[in-house]
Amino acid sequence: MRLARFRDSTGNVHRGELHGDLDDEAELTADGETFDPAAVELLAPCEPSKFVCVGRNYADHAAEMDNDVPDRPLLFLKPPNSVAAHGETVTLPSGKERLDHEAELAVVVGERAKGVSADDAMEYVEGFTCLNDLSNRDDQNREQNWVRGKAFDQSAPVGPVVATPDEVPDDAFVRARVNGETRQDGSRDQFVFSVPDLVEEITTYLTLEPGDVVATGTPAGVGPLEDGDVVEIEVEGVGTLENEVRIP
Repeated sequence: MRLARFRDSTGNVHRGELHGDLDDEAELTADGETFDPAAVELLAPCEPSKFVCVGRNYADHAAEMDNDVPDRPLLFLKPPNSVAAHGETVTLPSGKERLDHEAELAVVVGERAKGVSADDAMEYVEGFTCLNDLSNRDDQNREQNWVRGKAFDQSAPVGPVVATPDEVPDDAFVRARVNGETRQDGSRDQFVFSVPDLVEEITTYLTLEPGDVVATGTPAGVGPLEDGDVVEIEVEGVGTLENEVRIP
Protein backbone atom coordinates (compact mmCIF):
# COMPACT_ATOMS: atom_id res chain seq x y z
CA MET A 1 0.00 0.00 0.00
CA ARG A 2 1.16 3.53 -0.80
CA LEU A 3 -0.34 6.37 1.22
CA ALA A 4 -0.54 10.00 0.12
CA ARG A 5 -1.65 13.29 1.68
CA PHE A 6 -3.32 15.78 -0.61
CA ARG A 7 -5.55 18.85 -0.76
CA ASP A 8 -8.61 18.63 -3.01
CA SER A 9 -10.13 21.42 -5.10
CA THR A 10 -12.32 22.54 -2.18
CA GLY A 11 -9.34 22.93 0.15
CA ASN A 12 -9.97 19.79 2.23
CA VAL A 13 -6.94 17.70 3.18
CA HIS A 14 -7.15 13.91 2.85
CA ARG A 15 -4.88 10.94 3.45
CA GLY A 16 -5.59 8.00 1.22
CA GLU A 17 -4.20 5.30 -1.01
CA LEU A 18 -2.48 5.85 -4.33
CA HIS A 19 -3.32 3.25 -6.97
CA GLY A 20 -0.85 3.19 -9.87
CA ASP A 21 2.04 5.56 -10.53
CA LEU A 22 1.81 9.34 -10.48
CA ASP A 23 3.24 9.64 -13.99
CA ASP A 24 0.77 7.09 -15.36
CA GLU A 25 -2.96 6.43 -15.11
CA ALA A 26 -3.39 6.59 -11.34
CA GLU A 27 -6.11 7.41 -8.86
CA LEU A 28 -6.36 8.34 -5.21
CA THR A 29 -8.99 6.92 -2.88
CA ALA A 30 -9.76 8.56 0.45
CA ASP A 31 -12.80 9.00 2.69
CA GLY A 32 -14.97 6.95 0.35
CA GLU A 33 -14.14 9.10 -2.69
CA THR A 34 -11.91 8.75 -5.73
CA PHE A 35 -9.66 11.60 -6.87
CA ASP A 36 -7.55 12.31 -9.93
CA PRO A 37 -3.94 12.98 -8.80
CA ALA A 38 -3.63 15.62 -11.54
CA ALA A 39 -6.54 17.57 -10.02
CA VAL A 40 -5.26 17.74 -6.42
CA GLU A 41 -2.30 19.29 -4.61
CA LEU A 42 0.02 16.58 -3.33
CA LEU A 43 1.34 17.38 0.15
CA ALA A 44 4.22 15.93 2.14
CA PRO A 45 3.02 12.41 3.03
CA CYS A 46 3.52 12.91 6.78
CA GLU A 47 3.70 15.78 9.27
CA PRO A 48 6.90 15.29 11.27
CA SER A 49 7.64 17.05 14.53
CA LYS A 50 11.27 16.36 13.62
CA PHE A 51 13.59 14.60 11.23
CA VAL A 52 16.26 12.46 12.86
CA CYS A 53 18.98 12.11 10.24
CA VAL A 54 21.84 9.65 10.08
CA GLY A 55 25.23 10.63 8.76
CA ARG A 56 27.78 8.34 7.07
CA ASN A 57 25.51 5.28 6.99
CA TYR A 58 27.05 4.20 3.68
CA ALA A 59 30.77 3.43 3.75
CA ASP A 60 31.24 4.69 0.18
CA HIS A 61 29.74 8.08 1.05
CA ALA A 62 31.94 8.38 4.17
CA ALA A 63 34.94 7.66 1.94
CA GLU A 64 34.01 10.25 -0.70
CA MET A 65 33.72 12.89 2.05
CA ASP A 66 37.10 11.77 3.49
CA ASN A 67 35.47 10.67 6.75
CA ASP A 68 35.62 7.51 8.81
CA VAL A 69 32.62 5.23 9.25
CA PRO A 70 31.30 5.92 12.79
CA ASP A 71 31.22 3.20 15.43
CA ARG A 72 27.69 4.23 16.38
CA PRO A 73 25.04 6.10 14.32
CA LEU A 74 25.95 9.74 13.72
CA LEU A 75 22.72 11.67 14.39
CA PHE A 76 21.54 15.19 13.65
CA LEU A 77 18.15 16.90 13.48
CA LYS A 78 16.09 18.83 10.99
CA PRO A 79 13.04 20.77 12.23
CA PRO A 80 9.53 20.90 10.69
CA ASN A 81 10.39 24.01 8.64
CA SER A 82 12.63 21.70 6.57
CA VAL A 83 9.64 20.00 4.93
CA ALA A 84 9.01 20.39 1.21
CA ALA A 85 6.54 18.33 -0.81
CA HIS A 86 6.82 16.50 -4.12
CA GLY A 87 6.57 18.96 -6.99
CA GLU A 88 7.33 21.99 -4.82
CA THR A 89 9.97 24.45 -5.97
CA VAL A 90 12.68 24.53 -3.31
CA THR A 91 14.56 27.76 -2.64
CA LEU A 92 18.09 27.20 -1.38
CA PRO A 93 20.27 29.66 0.57
CA SER A 94 21.91 32.34 -1.55
CA GLY A 95 25.59 33.25 -1.68
CA LYS A 96 26.89 29.71 -1.08
CA GLU A 97 29.60 27.94 -3.05
CA ARG A 98 28.25 24.41 -2.65
CA LEU A 99 24.70 23.18 -2.09
CA ASP A 100 24.38 19.39 -2.44
CA HIS A 101 21.66 16.81 -3.04
CA GLU A 102 21.59 13.64 -0.91
CA ALA A 103 19.22 10.79 -1.86
CA GLU A 104 17.87 8.86 1.11
CA LEU A 105 15.41 6.18 2.07
CA ALA A 106 13.39 7.64 4.95
CA VAL A 107 11.50 5.81 7.68
CA VAL A 108 8.09 7.19 8.70
CA VAL A 109 7.11 6.47 12.30
CA GLY A 110 3.60 5.09 12.84
CA GLU A 111 3.39 4.89 16.64
CA ARG A 112 4.96 6.75 19.55
CA ALA A 113 8.28 5.05 20.21
CA LYS A 114 10.56 5.27 23.25
CA GLY A 115 13.08 2.71 24.43
CA VAL A 116 12.30 0.36 21.55
CA SER A 117 14.50 -2.69 20.95
CA ALA A 118 15.77 -3.54 17.50
CA ASP A 119 13.71 -6.75 17.61
CA ASP A 120 10.49 -4.74 18.01
CA ALA A 121 11.43 -1.70 15.94
CA MET A 122 9.46 -2.48 12.78
CA GLU A 123 6.22 -2.59 14.80
CA TYR A 124 6.58 1.19 15.12
CA VAL A 125 7.30 1.86 11.44
CA GLU A 126 4.40 2.90 9.23
CA GLY A 127 6.49 2.74 6.09
CA PHE A 128 9.15 4.30 3.90
CA THR A 129 9.42 7.34 1.68
CA CYS A 130 11.98 9.28 -0.37
CA LEU A 131 13.95 12.17 1.09
CA ASN A 132 16.46 14.65 -0.25
CA ASP A 133 18.78 15.76 2.55
CA LEU A 134 19.73 19.09 0.99
CA SER A 135 23.00 20.31 2.43
CA ASN A 136 24.68 23.70 2.61
CA ARG A 137 28.31 22.59 2.71
CA ASP A 138 29.72 26.09 3.20
CA ASP A 139 28.25 26.34 6.68
CA GLN A 140 28.17 22.63 7.50
CA ASN A 141 31.96 22.59 7.31
CA ARG A 142 32.21 25.53 9.73
CA GLU A 143 29.86 24.43 12.52
CA GLN A 144 29.42 21.45 14.83
CA ASN A 145 25.62 21.30 15.14
CA TRP A 146 24.89 21.75 11.41
CA VAL A 147 21.98 24.15 11.96
CA ARG A 148 22.90 26.42 9.03
CA GLY A 149 24.23 23.47 7.05
CA LYS A 150 21.26 21.14 7.37
CA ALA A 151 18.21 22.75 9.00
CA PHE A 152 17.40 25.64 6.67
CA ASP A 153 13.90 26.07 5.20
CA GLN A 154 12.86 23.39 2.67
CA SER A 155 16.03 21.37 3.31
CA ALA A 156 14.12 18.07 3.48
CA PRO A 157 11.91 17.46 0.45
CA VAL A 158 9.98 14.28 1.26
CA GLY A 159 7.49 12.08 -0.57
CA PRO A 160 5.64 11.52 -2.76
CA VAL A 161 4.01 8.75 -0.69
CA VAL A 162 4.58 6.49 2.29
CA ALA A 163 4.95 2.89 1.12
CA THR A 164 4.20 0.22 3.69
CA PRO A 165 7.19 -2.00 4.59
CA ASP A 166 5.98 -4.91 2.45
CA GLU A 167 6.33 -2.71 -0.66
CA VAL A 168 10.03 -1.93 -0.16
CA PRO A 169 12.59 -4.73 -0.69
CA ASP A 170 15.40 -5.33 1.78
CA ASP A 171 17.81 -4.43 -1.03
CA ALA A 172 15.75 -1.54 -2.41
CA PHE A 173 17.74 0.83 -4.61
CA VAL A 174 18.18 4.48 -3.61
CA ARG A 175 18.94 6.82 -6.52
CA ALA A 176 19.33 10.48 -7.35
CA ARG A 177 19.06 12.07 -10.77
CA VAL A 178 19.76 15.70 -11.61
CA ASN A 179 18.29 16.92 -14.88
CA GLY A 180 17.85 13.25 -15.85
CA GLU A 181 21.48 12.27 -15.16
CA THR A 182 22.01 9.58 -12.52
CA ARG A 183 24.37 10.78 -9.80
CA GLN A 184 23.67 8.37 -6.93
CA ASP A 185 22.82 4.67 -7.14
CA GLY A 186 22.96 2.80 -3.86
CA SER A 187 21.01 0.12 -2.04
CA ARG A 188 19.36 -0.33 1.32
CA ASP A 189 21.47 -3.43 1.95
CA GLN A 190 24.59 -1.22 1.99
CA PHE A 191 23.57 0.43 5.27
CA VAL A 192 26.19 0.40 8.01
CA PHE A 193 23.36 0.45 10.58
CA SER A 194 20.02 -1.21 9.76
CA VAL A 195 16.63 0.42 10.25
CA PRO A 196 15.90 -1.59 13.45
CA ASP A 197 19.32 -0.69 14.86
CA LEU A 198 18.70 2.99 14.10
CA VAL A 199 15.29 2.98 15.77
CA GLU A 200 16.75 1.32 18.87
CA GLU A 201 19.60 3.83 19.10
CA ILE A 202 17.42 6.89 18.52
CA THR A 203 14.66 5.90 20.94
CA THR A 204 17.23 5.27 23.65
CA TYR A 205 17.70 9.04 23.77
CA LEU A 206 14.53 10.64 22.46
CA THR A 207 10.91 9.84 21.72
CA LEU A 208 9.77 9.41 18.14
CA GLU A 209 6.23 10.63 17.51
CA PRO A 210 3.80 9.45 14.81
CA GLY A 211 4.76 11.14 11.54
CA ASP A 212 8.38 11.68 12.53
CA VAL A 213 10.98 10.77 9.94
CA VAL A 214 14.27 8.92 10.30
CA ALA A 215 16.53 9.68 7.31
CA THR A 216 18.83 6.69 6.92
CA GLY A 217 21.83 8.24 5.16
CA THR A 218 22.97 8.68 1.59
CA PRO A 219 25.07 6.61 -0.84
CA ALA A 220 28.10 7.93 -2.69
CA GLY A 221 27.68 10.43 -5.50
CA VAL A 222 26.44 13.53 -3.67
CA GLY A 223 27.06 16.64 -5.71
CA PRO A 224 26.39 20.34 -6.16
CA LEU A 225 23.20 21.89 -7.45
CA GLU A 226 22.66 24.93 -9.63
CA ASP A 227 19.73 27.29 -10.06
CA GLY A 228 16.98 25.62 -12.08
CA ASP A 229 18.15 22.03 -11.57
CA VAL A 230 15.46 19.34 -11.33
CA VAL A 231 16.27 16.69 -8.74
CA GLU A 232 14.65 13.27 -8.65
CA ILE A 233 15.04 10.93 -5.67
CA GLU A 234 13.83 7.39 -6.36
CA VAL A 235 13.47 4.57 -3.86
CA GLU A 236 12.39 1.15 -5.09
CA GLY A 237 8.85 0.39 -3.95
CA VAL A 238 8.09 4.02 -3.08
CA GLY A 239 8.34 6.00 -6.30
CA THR A 240 10.05 9.22 -7.31
CA LEU A 241 10.26 12.52 -5.44
CA GLU A 242 10.85 15.44 -7.81
CA ASN A 243 11.70 19.06 -7.04
CA GLU A 244 13.11 21.99 -8.94
CA VAL A 245 15.61 24.10 -7.03
CA ARG A 246 16.06 27.84 -7.08
CA ILE A 247 19.12 29.66 -5.80
CA PRO A 248 18.53 33.42 -5.46
